[in-house]
Amino acid sequence: VQLQAFGGGLVQAGGALRLSCAASGRKLSMYRVGWFRQGPGKEREFVAAASRNGSMKYYADSVKGRFTISRDNAKNTVYLLMNILKSEDTAVYYCAADPLGVPFGGRWHATSSYDYWGQGTQVTVSS
Repeated sequence: VQLQAFGGGLVQAGGALRLSCAASGRKLSMYRVGWFRQGPGKEREFVAAASRNGSMKYYADSVKGRFTISRDNAKNTVYLLMNILKSEDTAVYYCAADPLGVPFGGRWHATSSYDYWGQGTQVTVSS
């Protein structure tokens, strides 16, 4: 499966953005999906994940209550709605997918739990 993330941009603190990740090559419904981000000088970190049918969702504590992951399998697309953005949300955001329904050890947050990655999309939050 190929993944392409888009929708990033420059937004003021307190604003909102919706990222999209379009899949091609295979049906997205066959994959668990996740969003990760990498800020300047930082390691890539988990943001959110969703099961194949979207019934299970997981979030990093830092975004819980502000970000929402969703998926439209009919459109082969995953979304990340980001509200109440903060300067610390500035990062390159990546979408990822893996065919294993549940990651080993329940490690939804681990980069190693995803085999397929899209190119990143830059999100910059100005304070």
